[in-house]
Amino acid sequence: MKKYILLFFIATNLASANVVLPNIFSDNMVLQRNSEVKIWGWGSPKEEITIFTSWDNKEYKTTPDNEANWNLMLKTPEAGGPFEIIIKGYNQIILKNILIGEVWLCSGQSNMEMNASWGITNGEEEIKLASHPNIRFFSIPKLTSTTSQDNIPANWEQCTPETMQYFSAVAYFFALHLQDDLKNVPIGLINSSWGGTPAEIWIPEATIKNNSELTASASKLSTTEYGPNLPGRAFNAMIHPLTNFKIAGTIWYQGESNVGAQNYEKTLSSLITSWREKWNQDFPFYFVQIAPYQYGEDHFEGVKIQNAQRKTLQLVQNTGMASTSDISTTDDIHPKDKKSVGNRLAEIALKKHYKTRNTIAEGPLYQDIEIKRNTISITFENADGLHFKNKRSTLFEVAGTDNIFHPAEAKIKNNRIEVTSKFVKEPKKVRFAWKNTAQSDVFNSANLPASAFISDTN
Repeated sequence: MKKYILLFFIATNLASANVVLPNIFSDNMVLQRNSEVKIWGWGSPKEEITIFTSWDNKEYKTTPDNEANWNLMLKTPEAGGPFEIIIKGYNQIILKNILIGEVWLCSGQSNMEMNASWGITNGEEEIKLASHPNIRFFSIPKLTSTTSQDNIPANWEQCTPETMQYFSAVAYFFALHLQDDLKNVPIGLINSSWGGTPAEIWIPEATIKNNSELTASASKLSTTEYGPNLPGRAFNAMIHPLTNFKIAGTIWYQGESNVGAQNYEKTLSSLITSWREKWNQDFPFYFVQIAPYQYGEDHFEGVKIQNAQRKTLQLVQNTGMASTSDISTTDDIHPKDKKSVGNRLAEIALKKHYKTRNTIAEGPLYQDIEIKRNTISITFENADGLHFKNKRSTLFEVAGTDNIFHPAEAKIKNNRIEVTSKFVKEPKKVRFAWKNTAQSDVFNSANLPASAFISDTN
């Protein structure tokens, strides 16, 4: 949707109904609780606009500027509803069945887009149970633009079996798990995802052009039949129109389409920081580590992305990662167990953002090594209850100064892992699960899998 089309749309509506709202404000929406939220729109310059909010029975007044833009900040209460908002100018708009709760942006590629109708685990049964009026969906269609857009052709809907089956399954299960812990607080989910897309199309074009590494990486993206490959195209049309809308945070599931790219951790880090800058909000950003998969003949391009995702946690604050190597199969790039993925993301949010958990919510993450003679001792974060699946690990390898890796024996000692190899007398490096199809065999007390890593690129 090009910008001139949007301006024509606004101008046409102004002629007959002088107050116009972007579609993110509609019946059934969810507004972020305990916040100051912005409501904005268009109207005739100097037209007095009055907004009434039923949760506090207050009126707010404003007038559009000479470019027909107006906005107001509204204070929202603790979770509740349904409420109404009445906007009056030369015309009147009434927004009904509004809830106050938690709003999450859900984005990425096909594994975020994937819904129950695609054939997820227990999908038919989950659809039947999906009557949750306090969960609301805002589904953004696939759109591109060369310029930043101000509106999206979508509307809020209540969660019913009919709407849930076509909405992101990961996002739905994320919301359902949050509600179990947050006492049925309303959850609003904004799904902006597109299968087969690289991260670069979700990043503002200026962010990429101003960074030589990102520019070089983006220049290598090949054209595909599944979606755009030019920087910023999806951001302009599918993310930018949301940047004034208050959210609790973001969940992200992407990376498969960047397999083969270098320095993905810088790409993902730039995406996170650019979004936060556009929102002017340091919201939490929780993402899914891509699952093991048979990526052609190369054995390592997929695991390099997994490692880059792990490194992003160190580069960007207020992030979290859900590992999936134990709940996937290596022959399906779309793992069907989306409930476990949504639950793991929710557990991270409950621990880090809502602080209702004091248990481990992420898998073991490589932290550091110590080398003593022929032994490398590895320290992990989230290492409480560290254990091997089937009582041993076959996924550790060590290398000496020749940088040739050999299989290593591993043992656990005081929640650290010590590795040795009869082939390497003076080890310098260690790697774990370093293969595209490797499924972790190291877990912690929460039965969450350790991430792949290589020690010389931590």
